Amino acid sequence: MIVGEQKPIKEIKAMVAGYQKLLILGCGTCVKTCFAGGEDETAALASALRLSFRQDGLDIRIAEKTVERQCENEFIREAASAVAENDAVLSLACGAGVQALARRFGAVPVYPGLDTTFLGVQERQGVFTEECSGCGHCELGIFGGICPVTRCSKKLLNGPCGGSQRGVCEINPDLPCAWQLIIDRLGVLGQMNNLRTYIPPKNWKTSLSGGPRNVVREDHIL
Repeated sequence: MIVGEQKPIKEIKAMVAGYQKLLILGCGTCVKTCFAGGEDETAALASALRLSFRQDGLDIRIAEKTVERQCENEFIREAASAVAENDAVLSLACGAGVQALARRFGAVPVYPGLDTTFLGVQERQGVFTEECSGCGHCELGIFGGICPVTRCSKKLLNGPCGGSQRGVCEINPDLPCAWQLIIDRLGVLGQMNNLRTYIPPKNWKTSLSGGPRNVVREDHIL
């Protein structure tokens, strides 16, 4: 899932300064799961902003709404009337959601209420860990389902460096060595021969180095 964190109130207030009617639009999927932009977070932020603006002596009307996903037009449509009734939108979605709203409602300013951080998993309640960089060419089958591009501090593709000690990363002692995890996992799977597979230098054109990416499914195009 996409993990995000809510921006500080001070930064949000600076972005939306000057608008009299503001819609806070939550997103009910990824950022809801990481407690950043769901219905509860939308309501809490709306209350905090109302109080803060009132203390500043400003009379700003703040509306709130949450849709299932801000990255899909089907769900964005549900917010159309609420958007039309306000001067600006504060989106509590990932960067893709913010841009989808801006594209859909071209005449309405849309501002990000979150900082999009990474693609990750919920390791345990309240703890989210980055595990995918969206590099565009997945080799997880070779590495036992553990990604060295994301989880190795040096992004090494052909074995560990010489600096890790007792399974701990040389760069960040709070992290386990990704290659130790890979080797342990391949041992459990009986796939140690995967370590003999040479991985050529990474082609970063499939990642952000090649500009914005898209996926076209001809079988789904109407």
